[in-house]
Amino acid sequence: MATEGLRERKKRQTRQHISDVATGLFLERGFDAVTIAEIARAADVSVNTVYNYFPAKEDLFLDRGEDVVDRLSRYVRGRRPGESAAGAVLRELRAAVVGHSPTVGLFAGWADFVRVITDAHALRSRLWAIQQEALADLTATLAAETAAEDRDPMPTLVAGQLSWIHGTLMAWIGTGMAEGRDIPEVAREALGLLDEMEDLLGEKVLRYAERAPGR
Repeated sequence: MATEGLRERKKRQTRQHISDVATGLFLERGFDAVTIAEIARAADVSVNTVYNYFPAKEDLFLDRGEDVVDRLSRYVRGRRPGESAAGAVLRELRAAVVGHSPTVGLFAGWADFVRVITDAHALRSRLWAIQQEALADLTATLAAETAAEDRDPMPTLVAGQLSWIHGTLMAWIGTGMAEGRDIPEVAREALGLLDEMEDLLGEKVLRYAERAPGR
């Protein structure tokens, strides 16, 4: 792995600083009430610098969109020998829930984060776009991993099922956290939900894209 240079590290730190400052302002006052100019002043950078790192205001709050788009595809590409695409996704999601990972919303500030999104049409639209990008990315990954023909519907169908699992899990956890319940309690229920969703999947989905032993 290439070592991060000083220039790259400073750029990453600056980007994170701007995002952290913007997120704090959005959580305090709401997304629509905060301007880019105010974010720039609070972060002690120019407006142009903000736009250099974040082309759209929505990206300041949903700054991990690229990670979300590629998340399920990464799980599929990293499946173990003998493991299917669904098996890999379920395993990774269970591990995230057991570990109380922020990636599935298991942190104290998740309810406030969701509230900001709910109150801002622009953020809801951007989140929907991210979800659609993630679905398309997963469909393409499944097609590549199985060498599917162009008109084979299975990559699309399986991607829809796996995206449903992920989206339903996130919504369930979000509701539990918004109700002010304890993280361990929400996590326990989320594991049960994953079991229920797995039971609803057909054998064709559960065995799709199984990686050959030894690969």
